Amino acid sequence: MRLRIAATTLFFSLCTIARVQAGATLFLGEPYSYDGAFAGTGHAALYLSGVCAASPLVLRHCLPGETGIVLSRYRGIGGYDWIAIPLIPYLYAVEKPEDIPLFADKKLVAFLRDQYRRNHLEAVVPDLPDDRTPDGAWYQLIGASYLRTIYAFEIETRPEQDDKLIRTLNDAANHQRWKLVTANCADFVRQVISFYYPHSVHRSIIGDLGVTTPKQLARTLSKYSRGHPELHASTFAIPQVPGTIPRSKRVRGVLEVMLTSKKYMLPLFLFHPFAAGTAVAVYVGHWHYNPGKNAPILDSKDQLGVALTSADRRVLQNRLEELVQTAAAGAYADGRHWTSFRADAVPALDHFGGPTLQARVGAEIMSVGITRSNILSSLVGSQFAAALMEARLREELKSAAAKKTARADVESDLALLKQLLESQPKESASTGALASGSAALPSSASQ
Repeated sequence: MRLRIAATTLFFSLCTIARVQAGATLFLGEPYSYDGAFAGTGHAALYLSGVCAASPLVLRHCLPGETGIVLSRYRGIGGYDWIAIPLIPYLYAVEKPEDIPLFADKKLVAFLRDQYRRNHLEAVVPDLPDDRTPDGAWYQLIGASYLRTIYAFEIETRPEQDDKLIRTLNDAANHQRWKLVTANCADFVRQVISFYYPHSVHRSIIGDLGVTTPKQLARTLSKYSRGHPELHASTFAIPQVPGTIPRSKRVRGVLEVMLTSKKYMLPLFLFHPFAAGTAVAVYVGHWHYNPGKNAPILDSKDQLGVALTSADRRVLQNRLEELVQTAAAGAYADGRHWTSFRADAVPALDHFGGPTLQARVGAEIMSVGITRSNILSSLVGSQFAAALMEARLREELKSAAAKKTARADVESDLALLKQLLESQPKESASTGALASGSAALPSSASQ
């Protein structure tokens, strides 16, 4: 029942069940890029299902059918302290669930983010004088699920609590307050959750040396929820979109970063062995917390299911290999042709606003749908659409990714790949022309 409440609350727009209760959901994002390599504390944001936005800087109540907003604090975005982004754009940089790409690379993600910025965030993040896209941290407000896996910790809220928060944030000055140690993203989320439920979350003086971290928020909110069953708490994971963007890393606290990084731990043991031994004892005894342990996975059909097991992975890998090997000869774009096509392709939108990839193949411009709603729209590009699905499946079935992938998604993706392969053109001449045309595309490194 709790899993059902979580899925309904988070993705109301994707479901037909009416939302009875509003909720506040801590989004704990895994670290990526430099944060993943050097710090590893990740990012914290807060999803409010009962609060929407008249603009990125003005809050209001949600109307029937609206999904709520994600509030987050970043440094240096228009000089503001917090910015509100609707749920689907925050996660996927598109406005409709059916437009979520099946496979993403840096080029596509940059295109989708800039499209959304130009349509909705110009007042906060304007174009440069020559109409170019500005640099800065604004991109992290949109399409978070392309960068990282997100763990969600949801509790119920009351309408009067939402009322009070809306008035408070709208009336207060929204000026940048970000400071790494005392006013970071997790501090903002801590303050808002505490606004709803005082003393529910707090810093760790020892475990994080007094710095508020996303992992500590998840740990304390989980503990608080266990003592307050009336909040109907639930936890689940929103997986990172498969693609060529590097996978996010395990989230850590400040002390954990020190204990798991040689560059920090070796000097500490060398010059302060007593302090290092104490830190290890404290960590092992109290702060070994895994926010994603046994968390159900939100799949593409907005259901919560279990992650792939090792046995599942082997069975599904065998099924994938069978599909690929039995594909009609000459009617399938192999990995080399797919990589060339994607490297040369330009992201675009179809007539319905769905993302596509367009590239010259031979003498023609070919458009390939890359979402569940448009990938079957054209037989002409079905070779490359099938190759896209194979690439997605191979990413999902990697050992590290499988632990954060719902089995139902892989089953669905295998069925879609089979459908694409069965729809391939039968004439060897036409398929041969496609293959030879794609081979002539630039073989530059993929994005």
